[in-house]
Amino acid sequence: MTRRILIDPVTRIEGHAKISLRLDDDGHVADAEFHVTEFRGFEKFCEGRTLAEMPGITARICGICPVSHLLASAKAGDAILAVRVPTAADKLRRLMNLGQIVQSHALSFFHLSSPDFLLGWDTPPAQRNVFGLAAQKPELARAGIRLRQFGQEIIEMLGGKKIHPGWAVPGGVRSGVDRAMLDKIKAWLPEAFATTQVGLDLFKGVLDTHAREIETYGNFPSLFMGLVGPRGEWEHHGGKLRFTDSNGQIVADQIDPKQYAALIAEQVQPSSYLKSPYYKPLGPQGGLYRVGPLARLNICSTIGTPRADAELANFRKFGHGGAVTSSFLYHYARLIEILACLERIALYVHDEDLLRDHIRSDAGINHLHGVGVSEAPRGTLIHDYQVDENGLLTKVNLIIATGHNNLAMNRTVAQIARAYVKPGSTEIPEPLLNRIEHGIRCYDPCLSCSTHAVGQMPLIVQLVSPTGAILNTVARD
Repeated sequence: MTRRILIDPVTRIEGHAKISLRLDDDGHVADAEFHVTEFRGFEKFCEGRTLAEMPGITARICGICPVSHLLASAKAGDAILAVRVPTAADKLRRLMNLGQIVQSHALSFFHLSSPDFLLGWDTPPAQRNVFGLAAQKPELARAGIRLRQFGQEIIEMLGGKKIHPGWAVPGGVRSGVDRAMLDKIKAWLPEAFATTQVGLDLFKGVLDTHAREIETYGNFPSLFMGLVGPRGEWEHHGGKLRFTDSNGQIVADQIDPKQYAALIAEQVQPSSYLKSPYYKPLGPQGGLYRVGPLARLNICSTIGTPRADAELANFRKFGHGGAVTSSFLYHYARLIEILACLERIALYVHDEDLLRDHIRSDAGINHLHGVGVSEAPRGTLIHDYQVDENGLLTKVNLIIATGHNNLAMNRTVAQIARAYVKPGSTEIPEPLLNRIEHGIRCYDPCLSCSTHAVGQMPLIVQLVSPTGAILNTVARD
């Protein structure tokens, strides 16, 4: 008798979603679906707005990664104005993006994910959270909060506030920095480096006891996509697109971001508001790819900073000569990227270019189409705008990191469920729910960004017979 397990909603991620596990006649997991169940419609209601408004509007898509939308939107505006962004503005944008990656990765690792593998999968959900972590490991919890604060302080120094700064604009940025700001960042860096090293040492210890998780949490062949520099170096706010496969071979390289539609197509699933992008040359079945920290470390030839490159060499051992394919190692990749960001920030605090006065280029509407691509903490972010001669938006397409990862998240959930759901059982124990949910947390999805959804993720699991009869239900607020 076929059945369905429904997890609704998924907890400790940003936004609202549910998971369906479909069981075959023998009670084995046959398939899984990740349903994103709320819709906001940002693409549609941006139509008719002016180009100048778009960075400020789209930054409000999400309170966790507003900077990512701010910067990608400004880059789309740069393309429509056909301007060269001043050197100081480009570096200031990059500095803000580095702060954004640090604060978001710190939130994901220390607050949302570490309670699972530090406190234990069997720990009750009321204790398996950041408050439980603070009770058992107060210094670690405090350090994680401070590391996130460091990234947010950089955002506030540049943009005037930590959340939704209306700072980057088509052509550049609204304001610069002074030496006092850079000195404040410099003074905080030693603490940030120390906390990051604690996180790295801690997680590498976790890896010794979580071999099964590494093996079963989204460990499958796929493509990987992200931005790289001209020599294939790690990139976060420039460069061009690269696709590699699970063997580490380059599939497509140095693709101008404005040509993304030649390689990426989007399909619509009737069970979700979240679209499912895929690598167009291989079709929907073979074109699954992943983005984000795991992908960025797989596609780059080097990070370009000494401490991060040393960690990258250790990370790549998990690929056994090819790409690192376990999504459980997204957590490790985030920590390495925090280290890379801190090393780059340490260079910027001494860069005199940031103190230049020329921070914005002015122009009118010179093109009717512009694409802005930047690396958000969760992965590649695409803003694609079409405007009329007056600069009013006529069409908007946003492809968010969580969207890119949609097909991979579905496959990850199915793989975990096959490993932990006992065939024939109608029981839904808490550890099983948490393990399945954690497969989604590995990707740190941002569903408000993806569907254009608001609110907190809570969870229901149901076993449903082919006739629609509910065999068992477990609910969590």
